[in-house]
Amino acid sequence: MCHLCDAREAVTAQATSRRRFLGLTGGIAAGLAFSSAAWAKDKKPPPKPQNVVSPDEALDRLMKGNARYVEGISRRHDFKHEREALAGGQNPYAAILSCADSRIAPEYAFDSGRGDLFVCRVAGNFANDDSVASLEYSVAVLNTPLFVVLGHESCGAVDATIKSLKDNTTLPGHLPSLVAALAPAVKAVADQPGDKLVNATRRNVSDNVAKLKAAAPILSEAVGQGKLKIVGGIYRLGDGRVELLS
Repeated sequence: MCHLCDAREAVTAQATSRRRFLGLTGGIAAGLAFSSAAWAKDKKPPPKPQNVVSPDEALDRLMKGNARYVEGISRRHDFKHEREALAGGQNPYAAILSCADSRIAPEYAFDSGRGDLFVCRVAGNFANDDSVASLEYSVAVLNTPLFVVLGHESCGAVDATIKSLKDNTTLPGHLPSLVAALAPAVKAVADQPGDKLVNATRRNVSDNVAKLKAAAPILSEAVGQGKLKIVGGIYRLGDGRVELLS
């Protein structure tokens, strides 16, 4: 084949490649534009309008629910008729980072209905990458105005961490990951007077409140703009009361 033919084929190939590239990028741009337009068109009002509240209003509502729970006068929630509204979406008024302890049930403790609370649970109620990402979703997508890091009395995960560090032992299975997450709080109160478990439990809650407030860019920005409040609390096993930490 002559050099002229080779040159012509090269030019033709480049032109074809360029057309394909432009077609591909144009298709992607059109797809993104269509998706954005579709999202805007399909955006619906919140399924529970009563959950669109300020952070302070959300906290007040949450604690009033806890007061009802403590007094044993919880409301009767109409779960059946809520299903239809919630099938297409959710807008919880609070998110709870709670311990996985079976004695702690945030939905009961705050006398809430379906779609009211966005709950993340892990033994020791600490914020790891997965729970932070979940809570980011609740703010960025669901517009949740309030977070509560909820610790509780006699937390087995915190107690196990205290004993593991004291005896310099390694727990079996994946339990060392819990110890690693809770160790900073336990070590921080090691020299404080009083009950070590109580002190470490409270410190763990406070540390994780601070961690969530500083989680950039989503949570820290929402806190800075006043769209999100993050508080800590301790659940009392004896009467079900939640004590907010200052």
